[in-house]
Amino acid sequence: MSRPMYDEMHASPDEVRAHYLNYARWLAQQTPEVMASRREEAEMIFRRVGITFAVYGAKDEDGAGTERLIPFDLIPRIIPAHEWTRMEEGLVQRVTALNRFIHDVYHDQEIIKAGIVPADQIFQNAQFRPEMMGVEVPQQIYSHIAGIDIVRAPVPGNGGQAEYYVLEDNLRVPSGVSYMLEDRKMMMRLFPELFTENRVAPVAHYPDLLLETLRSVSPATTAEPTVVVLTPGMYNSAYFEHAFLAQQMGVELVEGQDLFVKDNFVYMRTTQGPRRVDVIYRRVDDDFLDPLVFRPTSTLGCAGLLGVYRSGNVTICNAVGTGVADDKSIYPYVPKMIEFYLGQKPILSNVPTFMGRDPEDLKYILANLKDLVVKEVHGAGGYGMLVGPASTAAEIEEFRQAVIAKPDGYIAQPTLSLSTCPTYVNSGIAPRHIDLRPFVLSGKDVQMVPGGLTRVALKEGSLVVNSSQGGGTKDTWILEN
Repeated sequence: MSRPMYDEMHASPDEVRAHYLNYARWLAQQTPEVMASRREEAEMIFRRVGITFAVYGAKDEDGAGTERLIPFDLIPRIIPAHEWTRMEEGLVQRVTALNRFIHDVYHDQEIIKAGIVPADQIFQNAQFRPEMMGVEVPQQIYSHIAGIDIVRAPVPGNGGQAEYYVLEDNLRVPSGVSYMLEDRKMMMRLFPELFTENRVAPVAHYPDLLLETLRSVSPATTAEPTVVVLTPGMYNSAYFEHAFLAQQMGVELVEGQDLFVKDNFVYMRTTQGPRRVDVIYRRVDDDFLDPLVFRPTSTLGCAGLLGVYRSGNVTICNAVGTGVADDKSIYPYVPKMIEFYLGQKPILSNVPTFMGRDPEDLKYILANLKDLVVKEVHGAGGYGMLVGPASTAAEIEEFRQAVIAKPDGYIAQPTLSLSTCPTYVNSGIAPRHIDLRPFVLSGKDVQMVPGGLTRVALKEGSLVVNSSQGGGTKDTWILEN
């Protein structure tokens, strides 16, 4: 049975949506040869700049790890101003509630006492960090940089209308913002005329907002706090982004070996001698941050860092223990969090979610595996999941056994028909499924640039947009009124 589709550009095969009219007229005038040459130019520039993504587990013929370009699509995803305004309100609301939840988890635990989130969902969560109990963090903000994955899908029985849904909250070390910025630069370079003909809201000031956010949560009294970006190193899949953001903000990119603790402060080694560090924008997972507390074999962090952090002499962004709120088993409770902490109805809806830990939900999941998307609660990047309608009977049966063996390790959702957007593929222009990851910054204020990273599933019919699974990216235009 085919599912209804919502196309971002076309209301019907013969009708272009109003916010795409200008672009559609321009596109109709471009020859296939011009578009093909622009595509080649983009690939050449991205390769020269080194905008690559390391693919874990993939090896070339010499057995070395492989890096590849994330494919860039020439056709933008366009969102009208009124839709973005509403989405932005929903994102601010959601991230505010999630930060309140994380603070509550590590302090008074009111939401557990109220019976809204079961205690074992938190205390048995692999991302819960007992070391953070009672720790005060600046302005009670835990997720300073959040990447919220949003999809648009038709609402059943609503005459082809579609709604935005939050698919996932990424609150630990969300990546992808460098691709958002580089995609925009590329579009402006290849098609400058489009930006004189369309009022596209800018995104280039994101690094300024990020630096402002990081400085605003500094524990230091200095007017010029020292901010660093902590990377696991050049072999990390997102290393390009770490280096890019440090360079764009004008701050140092450091590895664990560049930092040391003395007299309960963190310092970095420089050619001019030690320099005190006030804020660490870390792109290293909790487990690797401090070998004295977490994984003793880690060389990616700094010994003693957590002690300095707990005493309030350095700010770590995002906070240690933030992952307790972006686990897929916590996701179903976010609408209730919004009502509990803010006294408001959620502006953005969750995707309906069935929890394997609930006996009734488990029965439903096992009876409908062929129609559902089933995800490991700790899975990421498109791994550890079953897309029922696209799976073989053998794959479904294998997943059934995994769910039966560990039901609380899985959630399931209906297979949403993600909206499509025209995309330049080898055969020409064709619809491909997309999602959107806006980046929400929480410091003194909650703010974001108008836009985000649009990811596109390049395989025909595929719903998996992750770059690690062969997805590409598009520039995202928010049209100003």
